[in-house]
Amino acid sequence: MNDKKTATSVEQLAKMAGAGDLRARVITVASGKGGVGKTNVSINLAICLAAIGKKVVVVDADLGLANLDVLMGVQSKFNLSHFIRGEKSLEDVCQSTACGVDVICGGSGLSSLAEMDEFKCNRLLAEFEKMGENYDVIIVDTGAGIGKTVMAFCLASDHCLLVGTPEPTSITDVYILIKSMKLKGYQGQMNLLVNMADSVNEGKKVYRQIAAASDRFLDVRLSNAGVLLRDNHVYAAVRKREPVVLAFPKCSTTRSLLGMAGRLSRIPVSQGTGEGFFKKVVNWFF
Repeated sequence: MNDKKTATSVEQLAKMAGAGDLRARVITVASGKGGVGKTNVSINLAICLAAIGKKVVVVDADLGLANLDVLMGVQSKFNLSHFIRGEKSLEDVCQSTACGVDVICGGSGLSSLAEMDEFKCNRLLAEFEKMGENYDVIIVDTGAGIGKTVMAFCLASDHCLLVGTPEPTSITDVYILIKSMKLKGYQGQMNLLVNMADSVNEGKKVYRQIAAASDRFLDVRLSNAGVLLRDNHVYAAVRKREPVVLAFPKCSTTRSLLGMAGRLSRIPVSQGTGEGFFKKVVNWFF
């Protein structure tokens, strides 16, 4: 991306967004099904949060199709697997971008967490927790499905943003993800974002359908994160390898994401048990 152009776009976005005062939080983004725009949502939401004055890092936790660096237009020399194997520090792996968001690109190393001895595990946790002290918001972009790694990040998070589309398969997979989290004792907050809807009414209908089933059969209160309409600007931005909120700061998708960022920023952080997010993630692998 052109750094000068990006900086100008970030300033414009910040003026549109306004500013607020947040406490630190972790938002895990999951979908159940691939191809619903989850990574796009993670990246653009992170930029919107940065535009309202927050220090944000996005962690690409997708093991199979880690592509956050492609959509951000950055060159990724090292990724999360280099850190987990002890070859690089977390600082080496973390990359700054011109849009004000730091990025930790994914890799296949997360599966080796279960093979770590206590010393390596403690080292990983110490660096992760130190990273958490340096940011206002950590966004974790998970892979599709309900595999062990996806569930580990979801269950460790106080806030899980679920992304679905009006497609029947997506609706089913989001519900399965909610059910899996409930069965494993998840106590945090779940929000549903309906992406690629043909109309706001269609998106709201999908939300009500999933929310009603979750309430009736799972005793889960699913909050509404909003609706993103199908937008050609999103596809154009992907082809340009630019986040849509920077490539097209005045389009409807950008306005919707700015509003969602504002709403999410005002959600109180659960005090929980005091156990760190990343410690809870690692614990799920043992």
